[in-house]
Parts: sequence; C-alpha cells; structure tokens
Amino acid sequence: MLSILDILEDTTVDGPGFRTAIYAAGCPNGCPGCHNPESWDINCGRWMHTDEILQKVLADSFADVTFSGGDPMYQPEGFTKLAHAIKKQTRKNIWCYTGYTFEKLLQNPRQAQLLEYIDVLVDGKFKEELKDEDLYFRGSRNQRLIDVQASLKRNETVVYHYNPKI
Repeated sequence: MLSILDILEDTTVDGPGFRTAIYAAGCPNGCPGCHNPESWDINCGRWMHTDEILQKVLADSFADVTFSGGDPMYQPEGFTKLAHAIKKQTRKNIWCYTGYTFEKLLQNPRQAQLLEYIDVLVDGKFKEELKDEDLYFRGSRNQRLIDVQASLKRNETVVYHYNPKI
C-alpha cells in the first residue's frame, strides 16, 4: 500500500516526453519554498494498492513514469514493489524525485533497493536561495539529475545530461 496524493497522466513537466506522474504523500524534508507543502503529511494521501497504481501506468501505453511527491523514498518498499512490476511488464523508464542525495540513499538498504529500478534520480533538497527556473526538471542548482543505472554499474555518481535538442 502506498499513500498517493495524485496520479497525473500525460504530464510533460516531470521528465522528458509524456509521463504518468505518481505523487507520493509524505516527506520528511520540509524544504522552505517547496512547491507542494501539502505533500509533507503522509495522511493527506489516499492509500492505494500497488496493483491499482500499476493498472493506471499500464493503461497509458506510450507514457514513461515519474515518482514524485512528497518523497517516494519515504515509502521505499511500496515504490520498490511498484517499480519492479513496471519494469517487469514494460519498457518504460522511471524517473524519481527525492530530497535525499544519491549517496545517502545508497547507505539505506530500504531506499537503495528502489534505486535498482530507477533510470534517472533527481536528488537533493529544494533550496530556495538556489532556485533557478532555467534548469530542466529541477528547481534549484544543488539538485542533480543522476543516471542511476550507470552509477550503480560504475560504483560512482554519474550525472545524467539532459539535452532537449536530441
């Protein structure tokens, strides 16, 4: 079961192309200036079975997937189960937004499991003093786009370079 605020189909703001965005409830970070502070309380979401969420993902055959929130890493077991099912049944890529850094997630076995199914991680807390509206798919300059699979293979953090022109 996952506490979910919303599921948006065919959004284009949470990663490249059309995406099904799954907004998790619950976030321990409480970043000042957060664009979604109502997502901090896990009890503000609706409890959904991963199979119910998966059916919404599968119904949109051409859209990739984004886990956002809140913070999906606040509910790592449920999102790991969901991500595993998505990868098992589709070729969709999965982006995940989190206030944790990639390096910190690797130190937590519960959260590190989810990384095995994530293609791109947008990591780091939003920092209002570093806000930059010219960045692609992130809000502040400290946040990174991480190529998770390359990072896990190389055992070092590999930045994902997004270029909308290709």
